[in-house]
Amino acid sequence: MIKFWSYKKEYKKYKSQLLKTIDNSITSGNIFFGKQLNNFEKNFIKKYKSKYGIAVGSGTDALSISLLALGIKKGDEVITVANTAIPTISAIINSGAVPKLTDIGDDYLIDCKKIEKLINKKTKAIIPVHLYGQTCKMNKIIKIAKKYKIEIIEDCAQSQGSKFKNKFAGTFGKFGCFSFYPTKILGAYGDGGFILTNDYKFYKKIKRIRFYGIETVDKKNKFLNKYYSNENGLNSKLDEIQSSILNFKLKHVDKFIKRRAQLAKIYLKELQETNLILPQQNYLTKHVYHLFTVYHPKKKLIVDHLAKNKIETRVMYPYPIHSMKPYKKLLLKKKDLLNTEIKSKGIFCLPLYPELTNQEVKRICSKIKDCLKKNKL
Repeated sequence: MIKFWSYKKEYKKYKSQLLKTIDNSITSGNIFFGKQLNNFEKNFIKKYKSKYGIAVGSGTDALSISLLALGIKKGDEVITVANTAIPTISAIINSGAVPKLTDIGDDYLIDCKKIEKLINKKTKAIIPVHLYGQTCKMNKIIKIAKKYKIEIIEDCAQSQGSKFKNKFAGTFGKFGCFSFYPTKILGAYGDGGFILTNDYKFYKKIKRIRFYGIETVDKKNKFLNKYYSNENGLNSKLDEIQSSILNFKLKHVDKFIKRRAQLAKIYLKELQETNLILPQQNYLTKHVYHLFTVYHPKKKLIVDHLAKNKIETRVMYPYPIHSMKPYKKLLLKKKDLLNTEIKSKGIFCLPLYPELTNQEVKRICSKIKDCLKKNKL
């Protein structure tokens, strides 16, 4: 069986080091807000060349805290895409705002040409989703945001380490939001998230919101580090155990990304003569291949054939946001999300993670080609 994703080989490889790291964090006497968290936050900020940042409980929390910090509220509107994970949308709705959905391009990322027509006096922010491991065309998005004086919150859950014009995803907007869900490029053995920002004022604010609104930064505040809420906040902490695991894995993340690129290169070479639509790397971007997403109108035939040959696949995402029961009212006209509709019917993802072998990737490609040949596709 070739699993779509598995942490077991990774754990086996680093087991002794991970267990030592975990033991150190437990015996330190701190469960939250200790040395492990401080070290991880400093290292993550430094690695991705941001000024400030905080670790939080999940990628969803990262989005929610960012929206709350910007004062996004009932009656406001936030522009994003329908080809995304549910949390992007639920975070907006839970803030009280209304998501305004725009279409994607052939690269599965936000179609910048269609953003402006959604902007009005209620528009307060844009959330570009850097999907599958590739950064959106941030130069165009920044230009639009500046023109209309609206903020940018980057959803970087699938793009840690990716770049646009040699600048890291998550450092273009007011906030960059990351997820450490286990399947991500940098995955916890639990959950976690991160918010990057270059704005000190908002850094102080998100740090308060993370922990019930309690002040932990501003030394002039008379309630500094006291159990006193300065504003309404959440409970979103990254514990010491997950911090220690992530800090250990952060040292290896470039190696993880390099290995993903090597496997993607094999896929691209082996499948280039097929009629599958393969991932494209946009001009001026660095793709980190969080997912290897392909398209074929006969998706089900191929996916079923692979399953029969004990090869797992996934569809990200089988149902566009506007087709789900709670969000159907978000679609105004079907033609507005035409490309999203088309892509969702044919996209699927092939296994890709550092512990996958070259031979396994070649076997997957061989089975795909067998299916295409057998069915004359």
